[in-house]
Amino acid sequence: MKIAIIGASKNKEKYGNKAVRAYKKQGNSVYPVNPREKTIEGLRAYKSILDIPGEIERASIYLPHEIGITIIEEIAEKGVKEVFLNPGSESKELIEKAEKLGLNVIIACSILDIGEKPQNYK
Repeated sequence: MKIAIIGASKNKEKYGNKAVRAYKKQGNSVYPVNPREKTIEGLRAYKSILDIPGEIERASIYLPHEIGITIIEEIAEKGVKEVFLNPGSESKELIEKAEKLGLNVIIACSILDIGEKPQNYK
């Protein structure tokens, strides 16, 4: 699976880092998105999902909803098949906007979705 982790972090305590490691461990093609970093967990970091080459199957958002609402159109423009709004990233406004853009929104922890436990990534 090709997945963009939006709000990826170098901080190993943050879920945006745990997700990068969990998806990478399972052999997925992981694309960290963070405009302030060059690399995260040995992977090239991208300023925007639009900078990632090719198709992205899943985007997992680890940002406050106030920021998520500003980038959701880029996710739709990229043609992402499913978008995970992880705990703390969701809001009624963001969900409604994402659905109006035709995105398949899943409100859940994307790490748990792949059978991993965030607490295993310290």
